[in-house]
Amino acid sequence: MAVHSTANKRKRAPDKRDRILKAAIKVFAKNGFYATRVSEIAKAAGVADGTIYLYFKNKDDVLITIFKEGIERLLTILREVAESDEPFENRIERIIELQLGLMEEQRDLAEVVTVNLRQSSRLLKQYATPLFMQYIDVIAGVVRDGQNEGAFRDDLSPRVVARSLFGAIDAILLTWALGEGDPPALRKAGTHCASLFLEGLRKR
Repeated sequence: MAVHSTANKRKRAPDKRDRILKAAIKVFAKNGFYATRVSEIAKAAGVADGTIYLYFKNKDDVLITIFKEGIERLLTILREVAESDEPFENRIERIIELQLGLMEEQRDLAEVVTVNLRQSSRLLKQYATPLFMQYIDVIAGVVRDGQNEGAFRDDLSPRVVARSLFGAIDAILLTWALGEGDPPALRKAGTHCASLFLEGLRKR
């Protein structure tokens, strides 16, 4: 009986942690990071205030976890695309489509990642920057490989292209998260973004 009870508790623990994270995304998106209290996250998650501290150090840790886990999942997917045998142009298109597609039904998450994280320069420098650098490395690697194979112009810096592409995608997500357009509008913006960058990258 005790063994069965312990197993149930272990099973419930990840569920409760996920519930807290999902609730935090909604509350952060609604109230903003600094205006949100831990008690509001707990209420939205249906747990006691103290339960938050069983999984997270503080409110900052909740935001950091949302960002890190989201970006790490994205990086895993993007690396698979970057290392695939698809034509280089297709890889760039897929990288753009995947990022926007993953956010398509998650406007609150898009707002947390693009708006709330910016409210803390300390969190950006300490936690976001290293992950952003990995992201830039993945895209720059695709551009560099495309240049080496003669598919892309070789007079462009791969890292400048990667940073520019990140900035474009970030701006698309930011305006969409703040209420401009529906999911089809996001997909359309992604198509335009891919076309614009590929026209500039393509070797004449």
